[in-house]
Amino acid sequence: MFSTMATALSQVPATDPALGFQSQEEEIAVERLPVEGRVPAWLTGSLVRVTPAKLEVGDRRLGHWFDGLAALNRFGFHDGAVSYRSRFLDTEAYRKARRGEGVTGFGTDPCRSIFQRVQSIFSPELTDNANVNLVRIGERHIAMTETPLPIEFDEETLATVGPLRFADKDGGQVTTAHPHHDRARDELVNYSVRFSGKSEYRLWGLPAGSSSRRRIASLKVDRPAYMHAFGMSERYLILAEYPLRVNPLALAFSGRAFIKNYRWQPGEATRFQVIDRETGALRGTYETDGFFCFHHVNAFERGGELVVDLVAFEDASIIDSLYLDERGPVATLPPSELRRYTIGLDSGVVRHEPLAEGTVELPRIDYGRRNTRDYRFAYFAGAAGQGWLNRLVKVDTDRGEVASWSEPGCFPGEPIFVRAPGEDAEDAGAILSVVLDTRAGRSFLLVLDAGSFDELARAEAPHHIPFGFHGQYLR
Repeated sequence: MFSTMATALSQVPATDPALGFQSQEEEIAVERLPVEGRVPAWLTGSLVRVTPAKLEVGDRRLGHWFDGLAALNRFGFHDGAVSYRSRFLDTEAYRKARRGEGVTGFGTDPCRSIFQRVQSIFSPELTDNANVNLVRIGERHIAMTETPLPIEFDEETLATVGPLRFADKDGGQVTTAHPHHDRARDELVNYSVRFSGKSEYRLWGLPAGSSSRRRIASLKVDRPAYMHAFGMSERYLILAEYPLRVNPLALAFSGRAFIKNYRWQPGEATRFQVIDRETGALRGTYETDGFFCFHHVNAFERGGELVVDLVAFEDASIIDSLYLDERGPVATLPPSELRRYTIGLDSGVVRHEPLAEGTVELPRIDYGRRNTRDYRFAYFAGAAGQGWLNRLVKVDTDRGEVASWSEPGCFPGEPIFVRAPGEDAEDAGAILSVVLDTRAGRSFLLVLDAGSFDELARAEAPHHIPFGFHGQYLR
């Protein structure tokens, strides 16, 4: 299989992103990467990203991009120099894959008996393949996926510490890899779905240094929606329930992969469930025309209104487009829209407007200072025309102005904003993005000035880094 794939890739044009969907199993440490330009000396931490880097198990290609086995990539900064390290997370899913055993996940499901399917769905440890996002909880660094079994790792060496197990029983079978940080309480805030005859959404906080979650609220639900992320303002938590829903019993008895049990319901509304963060009370349920979303950008209150910014798709076909064949996604990405929803908390009126033109995804802001508050600038990976994400985009949400960076044959990942120390301007800092250069057959770390969006530097990685989802800058 590998020789066939290599032959196929040798015939791929240099501007085709297929290389980003090929496994990279090399674990390597490089003390100093070649740097072109000048990396700001004030960058003194590290950029750590998690990547679905192994996309085959034995001679079988995994069915969906979201199921690739997780590896960590670390770019370290010191006095303008850049180091690099890569290492797989040592999880049960990874060890099973190394043995050639079946790997279950989001869109890939091995052959199993009905009993095994029931056990896997109604066990809280569906998979520990934490390939989606990274967060810091107190002094702990963890990798996360959409099941409630985060994996702790060492930020310097990338060595796997082990599962972060909760001391309580307050979770569920599915969660998000996009928790929020409550600045006042210094806790991680997230929600889980508990599937049962009477399913519920459970919202909770995990204080730094603790393994016991604090229950914030719970909502009963007959057909849970698939929600990859959620919103948080200073006062409210916001669950956007899209009309992509599941009958919980179907998960246990259908024999299909997890996400294949969810069904898009044409004509159904998207419902914003707005929960008071202090009391846990439901402030209200607010309906609008159906749409789908992976990522929220920000949410904040303005007078008697709640503003929710997110990346919207017309339906959930984006999920189907990310199933894989030998070269990559089986379909072209559908267009998205950066959209602002304004919810009248008393009137119940929901209206929306676009904030900028063009397809964007993987949003980032100056999270530490602007999340839950009114803000001006957001950063994205975007697509110029049809095809894979091939540019970086900065959006001025006040003026609707867009700045971009692109280069032929280059496919950038999520743009991470790093604020310059001692600066007050919202866009004073740097943008870090891992870019696949298909012409060179390897990746590089790109550093942009967040204000001007001009390139400052790039550091060449020793190999290609498969396309990934999210990462964090760790000081």
